[in-house]
Amino acid sequence: MTLWHGRFGDGPAEELLAYTVSLPFDVRLAGDDLAGSRAHVRGLVRGELLDGDEAAAVLAALDQVEAELGSGEFEFEPSDEDIHTAVERRVTELAGPAGAKLHTGRSRNDQVATDLRLFTKRELGVVVDRILALQEVLAERADEAGAAYLPGYTHLQRAQPVLLSHHLLAHGWALARDVDRLLDCRRRLDVSPLGAGALAGSSLPLDPAGVAADLGFAAAFDNSLDAVGDRDFVAEALFALALLGVHLSRIGEELVLWSSEEFGFCRLSDTYATGSSMMPQKKNPDVAELARGKSGRLIGHLTGLLATLKGLPLAYNRDLQEDKEPLFDALDQVALGLAALTGMLAELTFETERMAAAADDPAAAATDLAEFLVQAGMAFREAHAVVGELVRRSIDDGDDLAEMVADEPRLGLEAAALLEPGVAVTMRTTRGGGGPEAFPLQREAFAARLAEDHARR
Repeated sequence: MTLWHGRFGDGPAEELLAYTVSLPFDVRLAGDDLAGSRAHVRGLVRGELLDGDEAAAVLAALDQVEAELGSGEFEFEPSDEDIHTAVERRVTELAGPAGAKLHTGRSRNDQVATDLRLFTKRELGVVVDRILALQEVLAERADEAGAAYLPGYTHLQRAQPVLLSHHLLAHGWALARDVDRLLDCRRRLDVSPLGAGALAGSSLPLDPAGVAADLGFAAAFDNSLDAVGDRDFVAEALFALALLGVHLSRIGEELVLWSSEEFGFCRLSDTYATGSSMMPQKKNPDVAELARGKSGRLIGHLTGLLATLKGLPLAYNRDLQEDKEPLFDALDQVALGLAALTGMLAELTFETERMAAAADDPAAAATDLAEFLVQAGMAFREAHAVVGELVRRSIDDGDDLAEMVADEPRLGLEAAALLEPGVAVTMRTTRGGGGPEAFPLQREAFAARLAEDHARR
């Protein structure tokens, strides 16, 4: 029996039920549906729509449903098209006439919106916790790196040397913005839709504000149409998760490159690598590759939902059923990816000598040579041309760049010393720069940001 059987002379076709059923995935909202139902019951008592005995019977039935769901003993019926229907049916079986009052003043429209907000509010916090764990590992590895340095890259071409710790925290700061976005999304979604009904509220003495407080929401809705039709919070969450996925993809891409023989900047732990079914020598960075690959999946979830939402009139439309699967999958994939990358980075071995050898290419100090000339009074554009010509001649003629610099009257031995191994990285002295002089201030700021975000969590 459906929740709307009274309006129809015939039961729904099997094809209709097969196409519209959402129970296989929205069963995940069972705990939130039970929480919302309990708060709704207490609100009905305050409005004198349920007496004490009826409320006790319904609440006891909800407790039993929770136990049955938890133990796997709950028996779903073919007519249970969603988790809300299943719970209400079983509560009515257990509590009798009192159970039939559970849906008083409530629609599945405001019910599912409430459930999904409760779920998203909680699960975004779980993702934030996993981001913070990854940031902690990045900070620990940065501290372990000490004075180690490597080439920084632009266009995937060697650019200027930076501390390894500086490079690791670059990812840490990007993740901090992800934390900020997720917490901001959580703040905005912290509004209860319960009491909005199907779209227009109710003539019954409901208590939306009291129910919102009961459920731990920061506020109750102000407009019933908006309350049941709004899925901005799902789109926002998917955007934040997709951008987080892009950041994880970037980490993954670097680990794929760094662990290759061509780079050789790191070695994978056996516990976070895979082998080949055919080639015995292989050790593959599958975690990093999947972090890279799953970003496309996350982007697809966001664009798919936006396409669904773009043409919907107010208020609730069944199209909104399509909000849950992308959100559930995005949360799952991001949580798994964060945990796997955290472990991979924690167990990674950095090949700091290989990094230093790559960073000590004399050409990597070309900008320092130009700035040496600037400090002597030359305009930067002219200095850039002078050094660029030396680099070109060194490459074309095979001459030693350091010797050429030493022989150049405008540069000389003092400038040539800038090309010595390990010197160029020390020249990055400005705030937020990649050298050892600037790093302690950045590390202090990052620690403060982590502490702040742990507190905000």
